[in-house]
Amino acid sequence: MTEVLLLAVGATLVSAGARRAGLSVPITLVVAGLVVSFVPGVPDYHLNPELALLVFIPPLVYSDALESSYLNLRANARPIGLLSIGLVLCTTGIVGLVAHAVVPGLPWPVAFVLGAILAPTDAVAAVALARRLGLPRRIVTILVAESIVNDATGLTVFRLTVAIALGATTSIFQGVGEFLLVSCGGVTVGLLLAVPVRRLRGWLDDAVAENAVSLVVPFAAYAVAESLHASGTLAVLAAGLYLGHHSTGLSHEARLQERATWRLTACLLESVVFALIGLQLRPVLAALHTTDFAALGRYAAAVFATVLLIRICWIFPATYLPRRLSSRIRERDPSPPWQLPALISWAGMRGVVSLAAAFAVPAELPHRELLLFLAFSVVLGTLLLQGLTFPLVVRLIGPKESGEAHKDDLAEAVAQEAAADAGWARVEELVTAGGDAPPQHVLDRLRQLAEHRRATAWERVRADGPVQGRETPTGAYRRLRREMLAAERRAFIQLCRQGRINHEVLRRVMHDLDLEESVLCRD
Repeated sequence: MTEVLLLAVGATLVSAGARRAGLSVPITLVVAGLVVSFVPGVPDYHLNPELALLVFIPPLVYSDALESSYLNLRANARPIGLLSIGLVLCTTGIVGLVAHAVVPGLPWPVAFVLGAILAPTDAVAAVALARRLGLPRRIVTILVAESIVNDATGLTVFRLTVAIALGATTSIFQGVGEFLLVSCGGVTVGLLLAVPVRRLRGWLDDAVAENAVSLVVPFAAYAVAESLHASGTLAVLAAGLYLGHHSTGLSHEARLQERATWRLTACLLESVVFALIGLQLRPVLAALHTTDFAALGRYAAAVFATVLLIRICWIFPATYLPRRLSSRIRERDPSPPWQLPALISWAGMRGVVSLAAAFAVPAELPHRELLLFLAFSVVLGTLLLQGLTFPLVVRLIGPKESGEAHKDDLAEAVAQEAAADAGWARVEELVTAGGDAPPQHVLDRLRQLAEHRRATAWERVRADGPVQGRETPTGAYRRLRREMLAAERRAFIQLCRQGRINHEVLRRVMHDLDLEESVLCRD
């Protein structure tokens, strides 16, 4: 228990320091884990595959699914499918061929197990950086969807290849049938669980209880699907997409709590996961039964290069060939500039799913230690090489100005104006309907609020943009209002210390001030 607490505390502190310094959090954690693994007295943190697949994967997939847009995923179904299914199967086959060719005595089935281990990507580092650098939303959508869908594909293929390597007789048609059954079963389980959960959360009408249910959903979906021999990862994905798509039916308090809860959960789990990856170096080396490190280096380099090249060689044809073959695709989705597939090609880092699969290889499978070493080498190599160079690649070839931010601001301004008009029309409807007439100053304040919301939205899309060095009216309002809120907080705290209000009153008013400031601090 002490070791777990030390790992969680250390990973959180390193993560916080990396964020403060503006460094890549995943890469910093991996490097820190590598360094700490050789410090005398540090315990061996063996990655338990069952723990990783049950504790880490479901909440991380679920948090990404909640934030993902079902409509965006459906609009990008073709590239996502080509990457998360087609590329996974292609990687499994070609890595298996190369591993069998370069590693003496490695049986074909075991080589394909290695291919299945290394097939799924973990785009956490690339996605975080892509969002921070303002890359086109479509790249972010594709990378997120690929990383969560191909986990299910890769683990399903891994299960099949391990069964074959252990002597099970499975034809290609049986394998394809089982793959489809496992995948469809996972999606079905996720949706069957999500529908009643949605109704239950609406019936509870309590933000805390609703989010307590939300915390249970990914683990329940994964466990039920796995018990039925379906894909637990796809079950979690389907449940998260469904509930995220229908989150507008929740109360405002429940939505705020849910977003904060899952952002915190994902931050903590990702910190521990990437620190664990670095900490696996010593256990992996200790498990090897050979000292021929030159040969091991050659094997790892060959597999690593294969993994990198497969992705590049797959993505460019997968991007442009369908448009060549179909005029409908060309009209609906014109060919993107070469920089976009190039960026996606360089975002194929491997992560905890590959390591968990490697540690889950049965002990009776021959060459297990070698598979573990090769998997760790590729995971570490992709995280360090691609993760460290991705910012440079973005600066060199990334799109300079996509125009998406301006389009979003314009769409928001139009929507804000329509919403403000609808809100004020509702007030007029209530006033003309009779009953107790509100005071005139209340109506004036509501009218001013509606006009302020219109002006604030349109201010961001002025054709000439903000004047250099001059503060916009909204900027001045936010700055001065935040100063007022800070002064109000100090006054409330002083009154509480003097005993003029109790602590419960202080908590209530501080909560209101925090909510208002969170709106003012919106980017």
